[in-house]
Amino acid sequence: MLLENLSLLFFKNYDEASLSFSSHINCFIGNNGSGKTNLLDAIHYLSITKSAFMGSDVQNIKQGEDFFMVKGRFLVEEEKHTVQVSLKQGQKKTVTHNKAIYDKISDHIGRFPVVLISPYDTDLIREGSEERRKYFDSLMSQLNHHYLEQLIQYNYILKQRNSLLKQFADRNYFDRDYLAILTEQLVPYGVQLAQERQAFLDEFIPLFQKHYRHISDSSENVTLTYKSQLLGSDFAHQLQQAERKDLALQRTTVGPHKDDFVFLMDGNPIKNFGSQGQQKSYVIALKLAHFEIMADRQQHKPLLLLDDIFDRLDEKRITKLMEMVAAHTFGQIFLTDTHLERTDKILEGLSESILRFDVKEGAVKVIG
Repeated sequence: MLLENLSLLFFKNYDEASLSFSSHINCFIGNNGSGKTNLLDAIHYLSITKSAFMGSDVQNIKQGEDFFMVKGRFLVEEEKHTVQVSLKQGQKKTVTHNKAIYDKISDHIGRFPVVLISPYDTDLIREGSEERRKYFDSLMSQLNHHYLEQLIQYNYILKQRNSLLKQFADRNYFDRDYLAILTEQLVPYGVQLAQERQAFLDEFIPLFQKHYRHISDSSENVTLTYKSQLLGSDFAHQLQQAERKDLALQRTTVGPHKDDFVFLMDGNPIKNFGSQGQQKSYVIALKLAHFEIMADRQQHKPLLLLDDIFDRLDEKRITKLMEMVAAHTFGQIFLTDTHLERTDKILEGLSESILRFDVKEGAVKVIG
């Protein structure tokens, strides 16, 4: 799979941009704040239909404007696919594929996969369980459309149930029958999500461990576990037991939306016992396993986005990654860096198909 070109209008710090890409390595070179990471985020939008860095779509509209548009053409097995994502202030986001609007944006997820490795990845270790759930839900949703639909339905019913719990408190009444209906609807989706998450980890963990050994060249025993209240338990009974607590707190306190993925090194949480280097190796290994499982399942390699990794990784880990690039482990690559000389030195001899772009204050030009 290749991304042949990219066009932007009023996206983040860009008024307008139009780029055509190399089939192998594409380098965005510029100072911090120039907009090079925004180009990676635009590519992420074409794949996932949302930003990798901003929680709200509206935040991606250039200041002073009232809409943005991101458009790109993919080549998959000799077939061309034009994808456009656009948003106007006060309106719903629109996603089109070959000019046809999706009835459900979720139908697009997984068609043009992407993997991003960025300096923010260690947030998966440092932050709370929500970050880890979002990461694995996004990964699994790209691989398994059924899982995505289950997740959407679970979150929809959960939102209704939480709204009802809040109404009970605000209006000082209690309708047990209505609550029971929502609880009954929630249970099968919750059980299915927990089972599929565990099954996915059983496949994912060996790949992750393999990549950690390669990237770190060390002997630590790393793994991750799925911490869920549901596995081996009756979810309906748990919700019944938590009813009084849910009413008091005005939200649903048990379910897969409270689960966690625990990152371990030698049996201990890597958050507390891993060095900075070990934590970086851990999250890179997560992303490389992410790439491998998607390439295997989708039958074509995802786009690989590397954001400022040459600034943040030591020479040993960069060398390991570049060995994989040289071996054509990856397909099309997009990377950012602040120093052209450093980029050229690291990539020397790795590919005959390298395109470099100079990025300055929201303007992009090819430099060779």
